[in-house]
Amino acid sequence: MIIETIHLYEDKKDITLTTYIVAEQGELSEVNPRPAVLICPGGGYFNCSDREAEPIALQFAVLGYHAFVLRYSTYTEGKPDLPEFGKPIPVKKDRTHPAPVRDIGKAMLYIHENAQKWHIDTDRIAVCGFSAGGHNSAMYGVYWDKPLITDYFGVEKEMLKPAAMILGYPITDYIFLRDTEKAPMDKEFFDNSNHIFIGEENDSDEILESVSPARLVSESTPPAFIWATAGDNLVPAQHSIRMAHALADKKIPFELHIFEEGDHGLSTATQAAAIAKSQINEDVAQWITLAGKWLEKRFRLDMPDITPFEAMMANK
Repeated sequence: MIIETIHLYEDKKDITLTTYIVAEQGELSEVNPRPAVLICPGGGYFNCSDREAEPIALQFAVLGYHAFVLRYSTYTEGKPDLPEFGKPIPVKKDRTHPAPVRDIGKAMLYIHENAQKWHIDTDRIAVCGFSAGGHNSAMYGVYWDKPLITDYFGVEKEMLKPAAMILGYPITDYIFLRDTEKAPMDKEFFDNSNHIFIGEENDSDEILESVSPARLVSESTPPAFIWATAGDNLVPAQHSIRMAHALADKKIPFELHIFEEGDHGLSTATQAAAIAKSQINEDVAQWITLAGKWLEKRFRLDMPDITPFEAMMANK
């Protein structure tokens, strides 16, 4: 496997793209270009979670896909800590919307530019995200062909097009998020998260709708695999259901799984990404198998029916 961390901007060293490229050596050099999955960890737009980064990339690499982890624009600029709540948190304009979703576009272009070197099928690149990273991925899914992205980069839309979305416990509707009753600590977390992401003191319905992918789905939004847990008290499963409903309204293919139990932020739901037993859930851990089966319908590797050795033996 080829693992390399690339800085996407000279002046923002924390915004990186880490490659998990299947090494095309020996027998594997016979495989046609592989699809890829671009992963956006969660973290409330404060930071990018390590638990939703490499552990996820390795899961997709096992399935035969090239994987990439994007650490996009977040408030703490790559540091794992949170700002001190209860005190005024100044906005960082270069970190607010639309910077995070444009970082996905930047990563997509970089992958396209290096597709031949990395042996990537650029027609089959999925975006994958969790929590706030799921929101960022869903935002890219609804904005990839809109001026917010296309005019900014000034390239052909096909260079930016995602083939699929994989969304884990995503935030999809900021108006619903605002109006949902929350525990005091959760409310403080989201009030600060919304502030550092949107950059506005008083968020109007118009602003909140513009960052709510469940309200922005169009005919060009890619197919989606969505999963969440009914036990998630931080980002309720209704966010996933609303996204699925919007996709259904536009007749966009999707698959939705709501597992009965499980807290927020389970990642792989195995010890591969857990720091406590509460983050291990055998039922929820099935999501990667289910996502793999769903993705294979669209991303099945193009290969011959038999190996070169079998063909040689058959011709003897």
